[in-house]
Amino acid sequence: MEEMKKLAVVALGGNAILDKKRGDDIHSQFEATRESMEGVADLIEKGYRVLITHGNGPQVGNLMLMVDKTSGEVPETPLGVADAMTCGSIGYMIEQCLQNVMIKRGLWRQVVTIPAQILVDSGDPALKNPTKPIGPFYTEEEAKKLIEEKGWVIKEDAGRGWRRYVASPYPLDIIEKEAIKHLVSEDYLVITGGGGGIPVYYDENGLIEGMDCVIDKDLASMKLALAVGARELIVITGVPKVSIHWGTEDQQDLGELTLAQAKYYLSQGEFPAGSMGPKMAAAIEFVQAHPENRVIITDVASIGEAIDGKAGTIVKSH
Repeated sequence: MEEMKKLAVVALGGNAILDKKRGDDIHSQFEATRESMEGVADLIEKGYRVLITHGNGPQVGNLMLMVDKTSGEVPETPLGVADAMTCGSIGYMIEQCLQNVMIKRGLWRQVVTIPAQILVDSGDPALKNPTKPIGPFYTEEEAKKLIEEKGWVIKEDAGRGWRRYVASPYPLDIIEKEAIKHLVSEDYLVITGGGGGIPVYYDENGLIEGMDCVIDKDLASMKLALAVGARELIVITGVPKVSIHWGTEDQQDLGELTLAQAKYYLSQGEFPAGSMGPKMAAAIEFVQAHPENRVIITDVASIGEAIDGKAGTIVKSH
């Protein structure tokens, strides 16, 4: 049991890989990723086994923009395949950056990237209600044309323009979970479940088929953490702590949250769906699955201190 407590799943948010203040080119992404891996290396030095997940929103959006721009010139890449492509490309970037950080610190652990297929229900009602924006912004005229030509669901996005929305079903299971568990038990550092993983379902013949949608990265990370028996889920975001009454004079940063408090604040709308909501929903489900489970929500710079209870927000059962 003590060994199981030394297994942590680290869910890297978009800012840990693509910080727009630096730029969004590949060199800037490598720079941001290298800094993120310093915190992961801190965990390794503290004796943790680590499984890493990551976001892919900007990257998969860029891929779908390339698909849009080359329409009629090259074969179209479906969204599900684009999910798989970013699992590989971002996984490579994290893998190499982590290896180099370990080399500089005199550490070495084997690192491997697995593009994980995440099982969803083909009858999930969420498939009929697209909620996840991807890709670029369009004018209203462009949006109407794309709706007519491609059948996309495109909605106005907070006054910034029009964007394509895709479905985000709930993750049920991980097809490769036994392989992932084996590698973790053999002390490999595993990178998997990128961007919420690759959505798949079982067809009427019991065969695995891909699905063009996206899965919430934090919910998929939570499912992976449960599958491998981790007791700690570390969710990396753009702020050092979770807050209530955010952006007001009454803003309160939270060092700890019990399960009951987390549920209450979520129900009161303190954690919006477009920001902290999915992270808190994942935290609640993970913590209530086992009394020893805990979730840490913090930023990249605070990972080392947060694991010792000196930074970040900790969500626990009581």
